[in-house]
Amino acid sequence: MTGRALKFFQTWPVFPLAILIALIVCGIFAPLISPHDPIESNLRSRNAPPVWLERGTSKHLLGADPLGRDILSRVIHGARVSLLVAAVSIGSGLTVGVTLGLLSGYYGGAVDELIMRLADVSRAVPYILIALVVAIVLGQSLAVILGVLAFATWSVFARQVRAEVLVLKEMDYVSLARIAGAGAARIMIRHILPGVLNTVTVVATLQVGSLMLTEAILSFLGAGIPPPTPAWGVMVAEGRDYLTNAWWVSFFPGAAIFLTVLSLNFLGDWLRDRLDPRLRQL
Repeated sequence: MTGRALKFFQTWPVFPLAILIALIVCGIFAPLISPHDPIESNLRSRNAPPVWLERGTSKHLLGADPLGRDILSRVIHGARVSLLVAAVSIGSGLTVGVTLGLLSGYYGGAVDELIMRLADVSRAVPYILIALVVAIVLGQSLAVILGVLAFATWSVFARQVRAEVLVLKEMDYVSLARIAGAGAARIMIRHILPGVLNTVTVVATLQVGSLMLTEAILSFLGAGIPPPTPAWGVMVAEGRDYLTNAWWVSFFPGAAIFLTVLSLNFLGDWLRDRLDPRLRQL
């Protein structure tokens, strides 16, 4: 029985999926399940410890921050912010990257050279530094962080899709479609795009974790989500001056970032093994 259970947990990503499902539930139903308003402060509860420590109370299960705001409520609402940022950024980056990757791989020549050089420029740009400059000039906003993350993501998809298209466009079924009179747009969308979806799915899964981590870093540096919005990176930054006497202020949002990114990486590795015939574990 133990061996079968161990085999089950080795075959399926149970724990990563459980963590991600909890994240999604928290993000969707945050107003219903959070015990307090995430931005409501109560100075009487300033730096209140978690419930299991001395002076801890059941009113704040994970403690309170320097302004008396409930840590648990802010972590729950922070899941919504992280999901929104990741979904919009990965969606825009994926759309642009896959489109340019298809064009680059299919047409080749000058089109390929131009798109790949743009991808090189995108990868070489220190986007964290750019985000800091833009935040100083335009101020912190959700639009700024979404634009920076989308700019940092599209080139990854473009390179991966281009590599797949270079192989697929030489396949017999694509040649037959070309002989039958199918146009370039139809061939790319109907015949080549389905062949790259597995790769795109794996890359997107891995990139979501990276985007969440980048958003947390930018928020920590003051170029991301503006306070008092309960973003995990903002919460870690707010608690860095209280690590000696109120470690829970930074620890719990930091733990949420760690578990989420780790789960997404595990899920991406599992999807790669399942979807890539060369790596599939029989």
